[in-house]
Amino acid sequence: MDMTHPTTQGKLYRPASISRIGELEIRLPEVDSHCITQDAEWCEVCVGQSAPRRVRFHDYHEIYQVPGLYEALFYETLECCSPQRVTGLLEDVLHDWPDDASDLRVLDVGAGNGMVGQELRERGTSKIVGIDIIPEARDAALRDRPDVYEDYFVADLTDLDEHTEEAIRKARLNCLTTVAALGFGDIPPQAFLKALDLIATPGWLAFNIKEDFIDQHDGSGFCELVRELTAAGVLRMQAYRRYTHRKSLSGEPLHYVAMIATKDSDRPDAMMEHAA
Repeated sequence: MDMTHPTTQGKLYRPASISRIGELEIRLPEVDSHCITQDAEWCEVCVGQSAPRRVRFHDYHEIYQVPGLYEALFYETLECCSPQRVTGLLEDVLHDWPDDASDLRVLDVGAGNGMVGQELRERGTSKIVGIDIIPEARDAALRDRPDVYEDYFVADLTDLDEHTEEAIRKARLNCLTTVAALGFGDIPPQAFLKALDLIATPGWLAFNIKEDFIDQHDGSGFCELVRELTAAGVLRMQAYRRYTHRKSLSGEPLHYVAMIATKDSDRPDAMMEHAA
């Protein structure tokens, strides 16, 4: 059987694998891991009898519009486990504190279609507010997980309007989560700092980042930012765990680091100006 298929760009390629999940068919190309970066990965998707359409993995606004595609691609095909690993590590750390998951009032940054929020709900958290920069994420969360978020804002944390900021502060949130959203420009360092400012002191942080972005030679700014926040006494790291976030297109493991920290003081104003 000829497995060569036309792409949306009119060229031919031979899929390395084809996954069929419900009405979705996901075709992964055969690639050399040295020739494609993580933020350039792509696949082809067919819904029912539709023609194949090429989708870049980081084009979330397109992926969220297809019900079930995000889960089918990242979690069933590429075996992503970050929502479980990050929230599980947070739960483990809380066992050594007087707090537990029911005490958390969470701001879920880069909330997407609600997979992290769902994990938090299942672990006992009752108050979760989501925020994402793209409206398709909110639409997908309300479509797929309508009971997870108490509120869900579409907003840019680097340019947050007064009405949204006031509403978030009134919620008196004491925990920040952001999973699989840092380091590729989706949530830059200044957005992370703004989100940190929106949660109470003392508070909690649970986040992850690709291990390359916390290397001292990284240019994204997160390595330096975490060091500065720790040195300034704003954050105190409570747990740090390296794990496999998911498989790459070529089947190799993508290693991330999950971090749990306490927010012990407010950040200096000058730090926001430096991050910008």
